[in-house]
Amino acid sequence: MPLNNKTILLTGAAGSFGNKFIEVALRDYPNLKSLRAFDISEIGLVNLKRRFKDDPRLRYLIGDVRDHRRLTRAMNDVDIVVHAAALKHIDFCEYNPIEAVKTSVEGAIDIVDATIANRVERVMNISTDKAAYPVNLYGAVKMVAEKIFIQGNSYASEKGHLGKTLFSSTRYGNVVGSSGSVAPLFKEQAKQGCITITHPEMTRFWIELEQGVKFVIQCLERMQGGEIFVPKIPSMKIMDLANAICPNVEKKIVGIRPGEKINETLLTKEEARHSKDMGDYFVIEPEFPFWTEDKINQGKSLPEGFIYSSESNDQWLTPDDLRQIIDRCQ
Repeated sequence: MPLNNKTILLTGAAGSFGNKFIEVALRDYPNLKSLRAFDISEIGLVNLKRRFKDDPRLRYLIGDVRDHRRLTRAMNDVDIVVHAAALKHIDFCEYNPIEAVKTSVEGAIDIVDATIANRVERVMNISTDKAAYPVNLYGAVKMVAEKIFIQGNSYASEKGHLGKTLFSSTRYGNVVGSSGSVAPLFKEQAKQGCITITHPEMTRFWIELEQGVKFVIQCLERMQGGEIFVPKIPSMKIMDLANAICPNVEKKIVGIRPGEKINETLLTKEEARHSKDMGDYFVIEPEFPFWTEDKINQGKSLPEGFIYSSESNDQWLTPDDLRQIIDRCQ
């Protein structure tokens, strides 16, 4: 039971992931000591408090991950940190690059420093498929954040061994039902009689919000420090999604947006050389280990040239699957 009897700090608590993480943590871990919901959005925290009806295990902390002093105070006596705070919309990051760097890169540095200073036990960074072969600023800063968290283990190390504070990341694809999901956009556009599609051959990895939260919690228990955890999840075709949501609505192809990929990658062929197949997920091991012991993950090595990409995936969601998922996640 990785969350029971623990004090947790969750950054980006007012976002889609944060809301679901709190729901799952309070529901599935009755002996959770306390959960500190940390977010820069005052109204977001107010809405959380209304939703969870003053659950005594929750604390609401207004703060910015760019504010090192605030983070250090907030992490006093914390056992686990889950870092979900980020600027997540591709076009907004492109238009506001300095702010994206401050939040995702400088914020990652602040998290590493504050958790080591407070001797937090485990720190899990939430990443994205955009960090693999990044072509936009959002993906680039998330890639840098991954590397900061991985190497955070070297800053926390003690005499060549992993220290008290362990850092790892999880990386997965588009989340059904999140604030940035295309499904709500299609539904809203359908009211006007036409939905816009950037490229008819586009594919994406898809994961349900609760599935993503549970994967993160499982990885908190599995982590040894320095890994990037990648779940095996299905792919979907954007045209299948459009037809599942709006079967009788006009579809207009508008062209790929700046910084957008036709297909996404969750594990690159370069990373595959130091990765393991663990059955229902992959582990990307650090290229520069922080421990002197043998490698710790006992899964199967991946074949040379392996790549985990949305267009070559062996799991696909059908239009019926997509309809059921969307109905379930509403």
